[in-house]
Amino acid sequence: DDVCTGAAYGDLEKLHRLVELEGRSVTEPDGLGYHALQWAALNNRVAAAQYILEHGADVNAIDHTGQTALHWSAVRGHIQVAELLLKEGAKVDAADLYGYQTTHVAAQYGQTAFLYHIISKWNADPDVPDNDGRSPLHWAAYKGFADSIRLLLFLGAYRGRQDKEGCTPLHWAAIRGNMESCTVLVQVGKKEDLMVQDNTGLTPAQLAADKSHRQVAFYLGNARKVHERGCGGNNYFGKLSKLGLAPVLWCIIIGLIVAYIHSVIAGILLF
Repeated sequence: DDVCTGAAYGDLEKLHRLVELEGRSVTEPDGLGYHALQWAALNNRVAAAQYILEHGADVNAIDHTGQTALHWSAVRGHIQVAELLLKEGAKVDAADLYGYQTTHVAAQYGQTAFLYHIISKWNADPDVPDNDGRSPLHWAAYKGFADSIRLLLFLGAYRGRQDKEGCTPLHWAAIRGNMESCTVLVQVGKKEDLMVQDNTGLTPAQLAADKSHRQVAFYLGNARKVHERGCGGNNYFGKLSKLGLAPVLWCIIIGLIVAYIHSVIAGILLF
């Protein structure tokens, strides 16, 4: 029966009782070192988050890993609570102990709509490296979230970035044997991308073979033919076609429109 539990469940009645009647603090972390605002953000409890902020919580408070409530909102892609946090002054470029910003976390969990929102509206960096030199694109490739890969590439992420181990996003997709991720990266890339070596001297195809991902290794080993055939164009719509982004962007746009209409209707009803 504590403030963090009330925040996690969005129980405003409990929060009111604990904070205003019993004098509990909204800033005191739980036994694991996490803050009430983080729990509210994780579960998209917007009203609870607003209440906690109004009663003295620091929107940029960090836990023992250096993460903020905004990081936690990215885990499940909760745009509504992220909007509240950002409007209240959350730092979009806040980094945890590993150098992960909100864009890294969103990419790690495949939250494509969240990525689009925080990059397009709040100017989050789609290509920022973490402490190991890995960008959100590296993480999306490693985790196998092809839609997030497409979006990040469309928004300007550099597919050729090498991390501290010399690995590009294509290397990481190959390590995990993610065929769709490899296909997307190959189709928008150049022949030279296939020949980039990591710090051990291995190409993506060789890494895939080393991890026994035979189908991926075969595909990458013969991928130059993809470029020789050519696909898509160099203009705006050609880029969309190559990335396969049209359906994804339409879904994101429709979702944001629905959310906007819902908020307008809610505002009218309250008025």
